Amino acid sequence: MSIVFVPKKLRGTAKINQETIQRLLDENDQLVRCITEYMQKGRAVECVQYQQILHRNLVYLATIADSSPDNTPPSSNSTSCVTSASAPAVNGHGGKR
Repeated sequence: MSIVFVPKKLRGTAKINQETIQRLLDENDQLVRCITEYMQKGRAVECVQYQQILHRNLVYLATIADSSPDNTPPSSNSTSCVTSASAPAVNGHGGKR
């Protein structure tokens, strides 16, 4: 079960620390591996539940990043690891097909 599943009465009370974030990142890595394995075996239907958990984890991590007061925008001279050619398609636009 994903560590993002928290009972409603405990939501908002958890301390966000590096260990929690690393556990989510490790879980996401495992989810991506499972999704890839199922896709390679042609079992796309089984991927849906893992994709939903991965999506929820990513949204949760993005929310943490957005709300963190010590976030600084990347400098303008830094290079991005994702190029438009390798970025996933969003609403059918961009990326390789």
